[in-house]
Amino acid sequence: MTSTANSGPASDRLQALGLNLPDLAGNPYYVHHRTVGSSIYISGQLPYKNGELLGQGVVGLDVELETARELARHAALNCLAAAVQAVGDLDRVRIVQMLVFVAGTPDFGEQSRVANAASELLIEVLGENGRHARTAIGVAGLPLNTPVEIQMVCTAL
Repeated sequence: MTSTANSGPASDRLQALGLNLPDLAGNPYYVHHRTVGSSIYISGQLPYKNGELLGQGVVGLDVELETARELARHAALNCLAAAVQAVGDLDRVRIVQMLVFVAGTPDFGEQSRVANAASELLIEVLGENGRHARTAIGVAGLPLNTPVEIQMVCTAL
């Protein structure tokens, strides 16, 4: 974790990491988020950047662990973008739960290490509001043959 995790607005911490929240493309079949009370349910997000899927394949076969970790960070960034769509400001977002799906070989057992990269990003950007309950699950396949998909539940502060 960087020392920026506990100082200044979350948008400044994001910028200090050299990151910006992406614009999420609309979809005719689902919404990126649904708000119920103060809870925000974020649809599963893939590692898109500028409209391009950053990786395809299976972790442990044709995708390296470090690549999967970077893809998880991008998927988490997209989740943050959806949360900001819902509440309007990154400083109003608290992560409650994150569910990380990792498409891996049957013997790949490092799902938690992939998920850790996303968790680290959330804590770097949101500080204590980025700490969350988490599940990391290995799956046989994901949409568009992506190695990682992340779903979240957040709350508005």
